[in-house]
Amino acid sequence: MNVLTPPRSFYGLRHGATDWNREGRFQGRTDNPLNADGITQAHAAGDLLRGSAISRIVTSPLVRAARTAEIIAATISVPLATDHGIIECDFGSFEGLSVRAAMEKHGVKSAEGLISILPADGEAWDVVTKRSLACVSGWLERHPDDHILFVCHDAVMQALARSLCGSFFQNRHGAPFCYLPSQQGWRVEEFRY
Repeated sequence: MNVLTPPRSFYGLRHGATDWNREGRFQGRTDNPLNADGITQAHAAGDLLRGSAISRIVTSPLVRAARTAEIIAATISVPLATDHGIIECDFGSFEGLSVRAAMEKHGVKSAEGLISILPADGEAWDVVTKRSLACVSGWLERHPDDHILFVCHDAVMQALARSLCGSFFQNRHGAPFCYLPSQQGWRVEEFRY
């Protein structure tokens, strides 16, 4: 088994929405807070996860993820830790720009195409993938009895999905997903309780 491959299933959740998300901008490391919708999404996620098997939450340090995680952790009464390994991709000179405009300018029509045009002054996609896998795998190895929820960002969750499952998935703000291994390979499913 690849040392970066997680040893078992885990949960991922994209932070609640921010104003830049609603405006369709690259957000990356820009530390924007949740907007009112994002706070509502975090509370809804906490309510959905109440009574679930989740016993620990690990969050990105960016305020939009950390606040989402704090709300969920308070709702389901589990410990919360911060790890820079699941911080959002640094989009460099793309930060603050319109995602749609960048895609049109570079003639790409999909997320796969988008990762091929990331600027040289940002973080390479393979670096995002490796650090995210290492972070998740490390937590799962150190806490073998915990069911862990990683509250992070779309690029992190997509990097995990692309590496483990071979493709991206339809992600939503504040929606918990399960990353599940099987004999046929990994899959990502939205959490339903």
